[in-house]
Amino acid sequence: MSQHQKIIIDTDPGQDDAVAILLALASPDELDILGIVAVAGNVGLKQNAKNALKIVELSGLSGVKIYAGCDRPIRRTPVTAEHVHGKTGLDGPALKEPIISLEKLHGVDFLVQTLLAANEKEITICALGPLTNIAMALIREPQIAKKIKEIVLMGGGHFEGGNITPAAEFNFYVDPEAADIVLRSGVPITMIPLDVTHQALATKPRLEAIKNLSNKTGSAIFEMLTFSERFDLKKYQWDGAPLHDPCVIAYLLEPEIFDGRLINVEIEVTSELTRGMSVADYWGVTNKKPNVNYLRHVNADRYYSLLIERLAKLA
Repeated sequence: MSQHQKIIIDTDPGQDDAVAILLALASPDELDILGIVAVAGNVGLKQNAKNALKIVELSGLSGVKIYAGCDRPIRRTPVTAEHVHGKTGLDGPALKEPIISLEKLHGVDFLVQTLLAANEKEITICALGPLTNIAMALIREPQIAKKIKEIVLMGGGHFEGGNITPAAEFNFYVDPEAADIVLRSGVPITMIPLDVTHQALATKPRLEAIKNLSNKTGSAIFEMLTFSERFDLKKYQWDGAPLHDPCVIAYLLEPEIFDGRLINVEIEVTSELTRGMSVADYWGVTNKKPNVNYLRHVNADRYYSLLIERLAKLA
């Protein structure tokens, strides 16, 4: 079990982001959430920020500060994923309008100020969406790089290809320049690609276990995941949809249920055909310096057991 870690969650709350945030909120003994920053991604920034408020309120733990960050990628036209997540980005349960509100500070300013005030390698960034906010913070204040203990991100894919184009995973495709900046930053990075998340399938028995948690959170998550899975079930024809983003939080809680290796990963930013592709040198065919702890496998049964154990603690 991991020691107490200070984290910032950067997110574009669709359904799987919601589960990741709830898993973090349900783990106060291990994780100290300094703030949640919304970014444009699954849907537009305004709706993503509102979704973050709704999720925190659903948990019954409304003391966490939430910020809105960048409303568009660094140099691309925004791309969103309503076709997967629904018009609100969080379709499924009828979550009420949030009572809590956003902080006034811009999300990138929050990242810069919080990291500048931290000790070296003190804060872990959990990146669940496009990397725009994190890249902008690194550009604005390069000094923050040494304050970051690690960036644990959900993004990319190699053996499994892409999920928005044949070559690219959604988060990297939306803002490939941001992904490129982050991967070149020199900050320690753990990458959780589609290669891992496609092993973490929300099968019927696993969804039933979430539904049977007999709390508000469990039934809301069940409704979210049964909504968002319809797209993936049709696309992949598997017996469950991948549950991507909670892998980031699960990795902080129980890193031993994952395995991978240190490799070099670069992001394609110039090609139209392979925009946002994560070029992973998994077999070490170049002499490029490893910059990523690239995860390859997860113990999916333990991953879902961990989710069930923790989510049971929420309202």
